[in-house]
Amino acid sequence: MSSKHFINDPTHLVNTALHAVTLTNPAVALDADNKIIYRRPSPDASHQKVSVISGGGSGHEPSFAAMVGPGLLSASVAGTIFASPSAEQVRVAIQSRVDNNSPNDTSDGGVLVTVMNYTGDILNFGMAVEKARAAGVNVEMVVVGDDVGVGRAKAGKVGRRGIAGTVLVHKISGALAAQGRSLQEVAKVARLTAENLVSVGASLEHVHVPGRVVSKEDDHLKLGEVEIGMGIHNEAGSSKEKVELPELVGKMLKQMLDQSDKDRAFLNVNSNEVVLLVNNLGGVSVLELGGITAEVVSQLEKSYGIRPVRILSGTYMTSLNGLGFSITLLNVVNTDIGGPSMIELLDAPCEATGWSSPIAKSTWEAKNTATREDKGALNVDVQDSGLKSDGKAAQETLTLALQNVIAVEPEVTRFDTVVGDGDCGIGLKRGAEAILKHLSSKPLTGDAVVDMASIVPVVEKTMDGTSGALYAIFLNSLVASLRDLAPGEANAKTWAAALKQSSDALSKYTPARPGDRTLVDALYPFVEVLGKTGNVKQAAEAAMAAAEGTKGMKASLGRTVYVGGSGYEEVPDPGAWGLAYFFLGLAGVKSDQDGGWEKI
Repeated sequence: MSSKHFINDPTHLVNTALHAVTLTNPAVALDADNKIIYRRPSPDASHQKVSVISGGGSGHEPSFAAMVGPGLLSASVAGTIFASPSAEQVRVAIQSRVDNNSPNDTSDGGVLVTVMNYTGDILNFGMAVEKARAAGVNVEMVVVGDDVGVGRAKAGKVGRRGIAGTVLVHKISGALAAQGRSLQEVAKVARLTAENLVSVGASLEHVHVPGRVVSKEDDHLKLGEVEIGMGIHNEAGSSKEKVELPELVGKMLKQMLDQSDKDRAFLNVNSNEVVLLVNNLGGVSVLELGGITAEVVSQLEKSYGIRPVRILSGTYMTSLNGLGFSITLLNVVNTDIGGPSMIELLDAPCEATGWSSPIAKSTWEAKNTATREDKGALNVDVQDSGLKSDGKAAQETLTLALQNVIAVEPEVTRFDTVVGDGDCGIGLKRGAEAILKHLSSKPLTGDAVVDMASIVPVVEKTMDGTSGALYAIFLNSLVASLRDLAPGEANAKTWAAALKQSSDALSKYTPARPGDRTLVDALYPFVEVLGKTGNVKQAAEAAMAAAEGTKGMKASLGRTVYVGGSGYEEVPDPGAWGLAYFFLGLAGVKSDQDGGWEKI
């Protein structure tokens, strides 16, 4: 677990985070003494009869405070981190921070309180509800327990925990209240939603609460281990296993959907409409959450025939910076209140910074599958140029050079980890492997222009970043330069002339020159020596010497510029080093993978 925080005082952290909600949403205010975020009084909300309140311990943001706003919650009540708010805090919210029907108000209004199934929350919110009811407030309470990570036997009388599925109850009940429906109707649909939810989480690590001392007894998950069913307060799940994502998702879906598992068959998902929520527990990157969502959607259709009508993926209910995610399924059923449907309520607009679902109902229902497949005016068929060479020999030489690039990847990666972001070696290896795969199905023909033109798209598709762009520019120019020199023999002199033209073209797009600590430090000496001698081996040796010379050279360009310290003094430029290996391969020299070379 990470115990590093920018704010280590938990009290200051909670208070300032609540204040920040009011900064990002001008429609809400903060009762700092009671940690209540509530909607500011507005004549625009006069048609809304029912107020919806929720809350719980802090640390689950954007639930609950950032879910307050028109069309969602009317107020939220926050406790300290992972601890329920007091009954008095909740009572103040019900009786004085939202619209309610007081003893002197005969209108059909009231308050719905939604709470997750945790003992502290049930007791404190329940006590506040009873106090408000005794004072004449028309108030109902709905408890959400959607977690299937703990089965019936272990849960006992306590029942299932409430986790991320709760936000769907918030959205649906808040949207219905915004339409002016009665407390009876809002509470009914909220309970119906809660009864048709199943969720389960998984995490690679427990979380650390700011302000707590880390001790040796703190429970850590082992490397590669994942806890299936972990709760949102570090509570134990159903198992700890070493599994890859596909198997993990399969196990999670089985806990939610396997009707033969009598300990967990809480809900028979039998509706034609199912909503999927993939929730980030706080510490998963947006990129990785996308990969997780794709895996979940794929397995739902393949294994269970479920194609969700709505897919929500994002950060809705966290466990601080929990390195995990949860999956929620809502079995959409008829609300029996004469409309609207659960889906329509999910699609209804709201203004709350914590609700992330901007896709309109019309867009979902259009089911537009149209694509644009036209590649534009790309001329993929390059005509023979007449610039000839021995295709078989050229392929053997190029293969050796690419194999050198693959062999040197660990070394290039190590260098780039010191002076860059660590991706240079992987990028070069990915490009080399893609070209080798291309050559295995489309061997070189012996026409230098045709062969080079067939390789360029491979580089463009597989090598990204700055170096990928530089290589693509250089190789595109090389195709044009070779074409200008055709027809004839593609000998060392021809290649030297074409490479010189390509180097000049590249210089138009980058200020990099020898001495700037870039791949150009290896490229320019190779081109220069090849032009003077016509000897590939001498040119490759010049490139390697220049690459070695980048040790201690302070970068003027590239990401290395931003890296402090003295790392650049100890390693060569990664891009120049990888390119020098390629050139040595062209000279018939290959790596022995032990830092040396052998002539073949």
